Amino acid sequence: IPISLLVSLEMVRVFQAVFIDNDEKMHYVDKSLNVDTYAVAKTSNLNEELGQIKYVFSDKTGTLTRNIMEFKKCSIAGVVYDADHQILEKHMANKEVRDFLVLMSICHTVVPEKGEDGKIHYNASSPDEKALVEGAAEYKYTFVSKTSNSVTIRNHLNKQETFEVLAIIEFTSTRKRMSIVVRTPEGQIKVYIKGADNVILERIGKTASHNEHQENTGNHLDDFAREGLRTLCLGVSDISEEAFKDWSKKWKQATTSLVDREQEIENVANLIEGDLRLIGATAIEDKLQENVPETIEKLLEADIHVWMLTGDKQITAENIAKSCRLHKDGTELVDVSDDVPTKVRSKITDRLEKLKKNGKVGQNNEITLIIDGKSLTHAMEEDIRNDFIRLCTSCKAVICCRVSPLQKAEVVELVSKFTKSITLAIGDGANDVAMIQKASVGVGVSGNEGLQAVNSADFAIGQFSYLARLLFVHGAWNYSRISKVVLYSFYKNITLYIIELWFAIYSYWSGQVIYERWTIGMFNILFTSLPPLALGIFDKTCSAETRESNPALYKTSQNSELFNIKKFWLWIGTAIFHSVLLFWVPMLAMSTGVSWSSGHTDGYLILGNTVYSLVVIVTCLKAGLVMDNWTWFSHLSIWGSIALWFIFLVVYSSLWPSLKFVASNMAGLFMLLFNSPVFWSCLLLVPVLVLLTDCTATFVKLKFFPSESDKKRKEEKKNKTLRFDSHQGESGLPLQEQASKVVFNKKNGTTVTIKKETKEGNRWSAKVANSDDEEL
Repeated sequence: IPISLLVSLEMVRVFQAVFIDNDEKMHYVDKSLNVDTYAVAKTSNLNEELGQIKYVFSDKTGTLTRNIMEFKKCSIAGVVYDADHQILEKHMANKEVRDFLVLMSICHTVVPEKGEDGKIHYNASSPDEKALVEGAAEYKYTFVSKTSNSVTIRNHLNKQETFEVLAIIEFTSTRKRMSIVVRTPEGQIKVYIKGADNVILERIGKTASHNEHQENTGNHLDDFAREGLRTLCLGVSDISEEAFKDWSKKWKQATTSLVDREQEIENVANLIEGDLRLIGATAIEDKLQENVPETIEKLLEADIHVWMLTGDKQITAENIAKSCRLHKDGTELVDVSDDVPTKVRSKITDRLEKLKKNGKVGQNNEITLIIDGKSLTHAMEEDIRNDFIRLCTSCKAVICCRVSPLQKAEVVELVSKFTKSITLAIGDGANDVAMIQKASVGVGVSGNEGLQAVNSADFAIGQFSYLARLLFVHGAWNYSRISKVVLYSFYKNITLYIIELWFAIYSYWSGQVIYERWTIGMFNILFTSLPPLALGIFDKTCSAETRESNPALYKTSQNSELFNIKKFWLWIGTAIFHSVLLFWVPMLAMSTGVSWSSGHTDGYLILGNTVYSLVVIVTCLKAGLVMDNWTWFSHLSIWGSIALWFIFLVVYSSLWPSLKFVASNMAGLFMLLFNSPVFWSCLLLVPVLVLLTDCTATFVKLKFFPSESDKKRKEEKKNKTLRFDSHQGESGLPLQEQASKVVFNKKNGTTVTIKKETKEGNRWSAKVANSDDEEL
């Protein structure tokens, strides 16, 4: 591998990262949230992998949604309260309503803060908790203050109540619930708990007083989920003094344990988080970010499999998937979730067998698969996981709901290993870190859940919608550019150095080198260093607008069509072919010998520098031939590199004997070359002969076998020409080609219609207001 290639790649990647960092189209500004952030490339080593993504694994909350929570409605004791049916003063007589509002106002980790206006403002690590506290405040149960052992609220009667905090069992992604043990102002000990419905409902007591409202609450949860709302279940239980004393001893031992502390805490927590009385459920709205449906639609159009991994319940996940166009009405929805492990297995195997019969395994079928966390545990078992992954990879989209962070990471890892594809994981919170680190490329969204995901990711963006531009524009460009830099670097070095082999054959393997030693060293440093940079930094097949509006163009880079074994050996073969012509044609031209009037005759350096000049010209022109986008730097890199060689040749041939360390046999060599008709003949004819095949192949490809990118590039040029012409004249013709005859048609009124005729007979017209009535 040429060392110059490594240097060029590092320089190219740094510039590509700078382009990502400064892309104004990925500059997210939200003044209401005081957000002003650019996209950030935290590493430059994965630039080209952005163009080869096959699977995208996305979190939901904060990634697809805004993570700005708003309390919408709730179900208390089997009754729904919302904007139309609010909790009134008369409802406060119901004990369960009061317990519900107390739970919302004390079971959380929110920190109150008094503003300059005297109002209480809430700071929370989780937007859900802040929304619940603000929701309770709307119903006149206001969280006022907290200390290490107490929580104070203001109730509907505008009286303060202080609850003594006896224990707090915090929320974790594994527990999916939070509990607080308090002593009420009346002296009772109560456990208030909130969490995911599947976790809370299994802890409800069996008596009628405990599960009296379970059926109605369950129906309301489903209704909330169908509206795309985030739901939580709330429960409470009364604890006797004796029971609490026994539990408290175990709790202290668990919290101070030095071995398996988390497991000990979980075991002790289960002792008190049982026999609950269900009091209701909450519903919080978290709206989708802007352009999320359009972005997911583009990803699917680009043959990218999109997986949504979320902790929400299944119905909520389904509705969010529909609203963000991950699952469309015409797409089949396959649900493999079940409480019975054997049924999960049978659903997977039956569905896979059906796809096998139709020969659709491994294809991008119009199927959306959905599975919950409990079923996923069974599906990931050793004997069934391969069938499960084969089924999932045969679907256009997959939805995993009620999954833990560990399960997210396991899914990403399994898909990466099974498919050998380049995967991307995107998330915004700490629970997405494991998933992001397991994927080939990790993308963090700057959100309201801190910077853990961003700090662990390879790239950071402000909104999910920017992912399309990151992949389709920067990813595809970077892949194409890196591919060309690598292939071109091998080509130019093989073209130069394999000529030594041909010269060795001619010189009977004497070991003589055809080139002068300093010119060899300067080949990659000076004379061909800029073309790879021009290819790697500024080249692009299509404009950003075209790539964003045509996601199917991404398939070219996704399928590695620009860099593969076939392409590599094609470039190597081209280099060998070019080297044959570049050596043997000048060799044959000088076969009868060349002499000058001064008495000098040709030698190996005359031949060597002639060949070297041709190599510099041909390799630089070859770079121009494969460029799809010419800029001022492209012209500078190609024509400047060629000019630099000749300047170097003149200067270097004039230094000896003033400088002793330069080659003495190069003295005055440029005069011999420039006075030789053979040299100039080779300089004019050989590059044309060498590149004739390349030009012909390029023409045939563009004319008869154009790729989708070629077609779009032609459309761009055509549209650009039309826009240019439209600026010159409405007829689409330059104004100087139009006839000067102008007819003013007289009208009765204040408006005159002006018509102008072109040579082809086309007309364009315009109305001039408030003109005098006259005809010319």
